[in-house]
Amino acid sequence: MPNLKALLFDLDGTLLNTLTSLANCFNRVLTAEGYPTHPVEAYRHFIGDGARQCVIRCLPEHDQDDKTIDQVLRLQQADYRLSWQQDVEIYSGIKTLLSALKARGLPMAVLSNKDHGFVERCIEHFFERDTFVAVQGYGPSVPHKPDPTGAKQLISQLGLSPSEIALLGDTAVDIKTANAAGIFGVGALWGFRDRSELENAGANYLVKTPQDVLDLF
Repeated sequence: MPNLKALLFDLDGTLLNTLTSLANCFNRVLTAEGYPTHPVEAYRHFIGDGARQCVIRCLPEHDQDDKTIDQVLRLQQADYRLSWQQDVEIYSGIKTLLSALKARGLPMAVLSNKDHGFVERCIEHFFERDTFVAVQGYGPSVPHKPDPTGAKQLISQLGLSPSEIALLGDTAVDIKTANAAGIFGVGALWGFRDRSELENAGANYLVKTPQDVLDLF
């Protein structure tokens, strides 16, 4: 086990259970545009790679042209600006974990594929202001994970070497991001995806509950 001194968190599926919230948002837009909706559980595999990719996965194959995708994405973003906090829960044990890590003086940050503005809103709304030293979402200069740009920016802000930092996330995208950035990839088994996906992506470690994260530090 490496000597870890900081932890990056994924947001959706790791800190916050946003599955129902996002599913409802996308389904409202699909209904408004006359497209079929999907069961909430289907969104476990639709989300995780950014809003545009989720739109593509939601739409019928014959309607996945750029004009339609852009239109549905605009409507989804407009809906989400009003509904981002609805039907969202902090995963059980997360607040206790954050308090314990903060008490140990461990720097924490958030790295998400959600648009940066929404990441900031979620963190400010659901968590104490000083819990995280930095948050980073998708933006013009930060591509979606697994591109390591956002992770590397956070590594630089933390002032530590990559070998001293872990990334906790619930999808293969998170593990691939950790591998690309040279940091320790930890798979969260309470999130949207399953053990096999995280193992196949090359997770260095798996945790069943937030409490298990403390064993890393």
